[in-house]
Amino acid sequence: MKNRVLLENYDLPGDLESQIGQFIEYYNHQRYHEAICNVTPADKYYGRDQAILNERRKIKLKTIKQRRL
Repeated sequence: MKNRVLLENYDLPGDLESQIGQFIEYYNHQRYHEAICNVTPADKYYGRDQAILNERRKIKLKTIKQRRL
């Protein structure tokens, strides 16, 4: 976050607060984290991670099956 914040110039304190809020939203809800099996922290926190991982496994098995044909 520090690197992103330092890359831009902010004229008003509200601009900086807004940018930090946007980064936190991105980090928690859009960015996949390798340490938690490539799900977002929000998915892990709300317990959606297992459903997502199960769906990914199904898609992977289906893809492998189609490639073998």
